[in-house]
Amino acid sequence: MNQVILVGRLVENPTVTETENGKKYTSINLAVPRSFKGPDGTYETDFIRCVLWNGVAANTSEYCKMGDVVGIKGRLQNRKYENKENETKYITEVIAERVTFLSSKKSDETKNKVPE
Repeated sequence: MNQVILVGRLVENPTVTETENGKKYTSINLAVPRSFKGPDGTYETDFIRCVLWNGVAANTSEYCKMGDVVGIKGRLQNRKYENKENETKYITEVIAERVTFLSSKKSDETKNKVPE
């Protein structure tokens, strides 16, 4: 079984790109804090690359911005490519199947509103 569930903050604003055959995608980096403290007494953070496709990519780009907290359910995928120096490089990334918006523009606006 290949299943990953992550909760973290978006490191940058998601931007949708279109492939040559018309599929939409976006790559995001998710900052996921570890649940334990490191040797210096602080919580370390992992930065995990996630790829979102089609509707998931479009909705995330439309409703989320840098700093928002999202939950991602997906699977791990490995791929390889050759760089300009003809060296083979390997990448492990999460292919998102579902994204849950845990903080949004609407909730931020509500938090900052002063009660009358």
